[in-house]
Amino acid sequence: MSNKKLHPSVEKFKVFTKEHPLLIQEVRQGQKTLQEFYEDWFLLGEDDPYWERYKEGNKIEKEADTEKSTEKSSENWFSQVSQFFQKMDANQVQHHLQNLSSAIGAVQGVFSQFQSNEQPKAQPEQPVRNSPFSFRKD
Repeated sequence: MSNKKLHPSVEKFKVFTKEHPLLIQEVRQGQKTLQEFYEDWFLLGEDDPYWERYKEGNKIEKEADTEKSTEKSSENWFSQVSQFFQKMDANQVQHHLQNLSSAIGAVQGVFSQFQSNEQPKAQPEQPVRNSPFSFRKD
């Protein structure tokens, strides 16, 4: 590294990030950039209650919250799927499937018509004559 001295506010922010390791974890996960955290730190100050969630002691609480939210989201997804199937009318599904099947058949019919038009009809080839006069050998 170079021997340049950093700006005093940047030095203070480096110390601040060491006291709040969850900041670096969020940066590594791509949730936020260091520049964004620096700007927030510069505007809010380091004593703002916003920074409490990034201290090391809150890591256990944050992991527990993450596990709970994951469980809730999976339960929520399952309940949504089950509600969808309960609301589904079998007759309507059958009707839509028949419409889809007939539409696919129509598209296949159009394709087969185009394919039969593109294929050239087999015509017997006539021998190529080099001369317009026909000579026969006796």
